[in-house]
Amino acid sequence: MWYRTISLIIASFMLMSASGAVCAQVNLERDLLKMLKQVQSAAKKTSYSGTFVYQQGNQIRTSKITHGFDAEVEVEKLEILDGKPREYIRRNGEVTCYLPENKLIQVEKNLAQEEFPALLNQNVHLLPESYFVKKAQMSRVAGLECQVLSLQPKDSLRFGFRLCVEKNSGLLLGIQTLNPQNEVIEQIAFTQVALGEVDKNKLKPSFTNVAQWKTENMTVQANVNSGWIVKNLPAGFKKTLETKRFIPISGTVSGTDASQAKLHQVVQLMFSDGLSTISVFVEPNTGGRTEGSLQQGAMTISGKALGDSWLTVVGEVPNAAIKQVINSIQFKK
Repeated sequence: MWYRTISLIIASFMLMSASGAVCAQVNLERDLLKMLKQVQSAAKKTSYSGTFVYQQGNQIRTSKITHGFDAEVEVEKLEILDGKPREYIRRNGEVTCYLPENKLIQVEKNLAQEEFPALLNQNVHLLPESYFVKKAQMSRVAGLECQVLSLQPKDSLRFGFRLCVEKNSGLLLGIQTLNPQNEVIEQIAFTQVALGEVDKNKLKPSFTNVAQWKTENMTVQANVNSGWIVKNLPAGFKKTLETKRFIPISGTVSGTDASQAKLHQVVQLMFSDGLSTISVFVEPNTGGRTEGSLQQGAMTISGKALGDSWLTVVGEVPNAAIKQVINSIQFKK
């Protein structure tokens, strides 16, 4: 009888070990998801200022960002430091763009926050469906300690990522996009950042004497039902946005009054798996465009005509995903 007792003990031990392993895995996944949600929240609710560098292929762009949060009001100032000067002031969902070279101010409303470090969106809870998420080593970015998170794609229709998350606030300090060979093809990272309250004066536009500048109000209708659909989305992608923009056509009116300008209608549908995004733009086909695709770093752009409409699909995903989307766009009456 002794061998039967030993067998039962061994079986019970194996069962408890297996159960413990399952519980440990569930707890780990829960902790990782909690961390990813904190990254999403920190980008909105943390006040900070700093400079970050965006490298896409052989192109490098440096920007300065100042972000303040007070109760439910979020104000952000983004200054592009390379090339032609331009500046964006975002107050919740309204963005004002200052273009000093043209003495032009562009205003858009009902916009979603989707710029670094706010790259994770409301679909962040879907990330474990599309990626193997795990903690990697601790690291440092801009002098701050951060936890590296590895996101390995479960299919070939998205890239992999390495996120560097500030250990206390959860703010995203840097992100690398990886191809199937685990090579970095795009990255964004702070080179200098300070966390904590910011001077509200630094959230104001840098330009003065703008009274004579032309203002373009690019009306954005949010949550529309345009009738355009994507029949064959890559797995894990869900629609997060559908808008209709009315953009003034340059040169259709003289002076500073843009209210009488002719408007160009653009429908946008945005899809996300929580981190990777694909945007579909539909506008009138005015001719003179060439169908085809272009890839720069992780960004793929593809355009083609469909009847009287011109389709443009943009996303930081492999070309196969863009091709799958653009070939399955339909208008459903």
